[in-house]
Amino acid sequence: MSKIELNSLTLEELKEFMYSIGEEKYRGEQLFNYIHSNKGCDISEITVFSKKMQDKLQDIGKINNLEIFKRFDSKLDNTKKYLFLLEDNNIIEGVVMEYEHGWTACISTQVGCKMGCVFCASTKNGLIRNLLPSEMVNQIYTMEKDLNIRINNIVLMGSGEPLDNYENVLKFLRIIHDEKGHNTSYRNITLSTCGIVPKIYELAEEKIPITLSISLHSPFDEIRRKMMPISNKYFIDDILEACRYYSNKTNRRITIEYTLIEGVNDRIKDILQLTNILSNLNCHINLIPLNPIKEFDKNRSSNSSIMQFKDELMKTNIPVTIRREMGKDIDGACGQLRRRYITKDTN
Repeated sequence: MSKIELNSLTLEELKEFMYSIGEEKYRGEQLFNYIHSNKGCDISEITVFSKKMQDKLQDIGKINNLEIFKRFDSKLDNTKKYLFLLEDNNIIEGVVMEYEHGWTACISTQVGCKMGCVFCASTKNGLIRNLLPSEMVNQIYTMEKDLNIRINNIVLMGSGEPLDNYENVLKFLRIIHDEKGHNTSYRNITLSTCGIVPKIYELAEEKIPITLSISLHSPFDEIRRKMMPISNKYFIDDILEACRYYSNKTNRRITIEYTLIEGVNDRIKDILQLTNILSNLNCHINLIPLNPIKEFDKNRSSNSSIMQFKDELMKTNIPVTIRREMGKDIDGACGQLRRRYITKDTN
């Protein structure tokens, strides 16, 4: 029988777990506090428990950990990119970036991805498995311990589709937000999705005020289908209707991610259609210069085209920014570094 992943449990779940094994519920709170105040640990290190209690826990439970396999430091900015080694020897990656307002971590939610977006390196080897809540939390804690920092903002935008790992991601959100844990405000967390419509509605019902970020990348269904297979299942109108529902339920503005690709989605007609479909959505557009990968033969839009696209959108009073490129010299875009490693392209 597999052991219970104790650091994948929320505070309430740990209380119930301790009660189920004949202990007082407050022991669950002690365990939760110890794990998260120490940013992970081994059961044998939990000094608030007797040796007998430690042995009892070790018989039926475990605390999941991950290791830093490699760290890459950008020479252009203070971005750090990590390859993490999971206990089953799978590799995932995470990034931590320094901004004026503090440190932001971009973490993975799956080993690989099955969404098949043509310009994304994360999906090229398919989905291996979902990450556990503990494996998401551990990415945060491991980077914090390694750099001796406090991560202020969390972005679920690394490898994987968060809404395809819905239950584990929801648990992660509750764990990382808990005031007895990392105590991260929901408003400092962003979840990026390619647009799994039923899960957007489901997440809205939770009324967790995180920022929902939609990978749109084209205002036309026929173009989007060529780039993102999910568009064969969910049309843009369906996604935006779900976004309006989410925004109304959470009182949060939606972020629209838009990767600019030369001659594909950076034309005047794209601007006009984008303005049309977003006219009644409380949103902000984040323009992203394409990070080229060898499996995708399109080019990023020129700097002048990117600025023109932004300027034209601003005339419509839709808030728009251009994403600052971080860690470009260390394969900063999600999935690139892991893919280079697993395909033996690294030195």
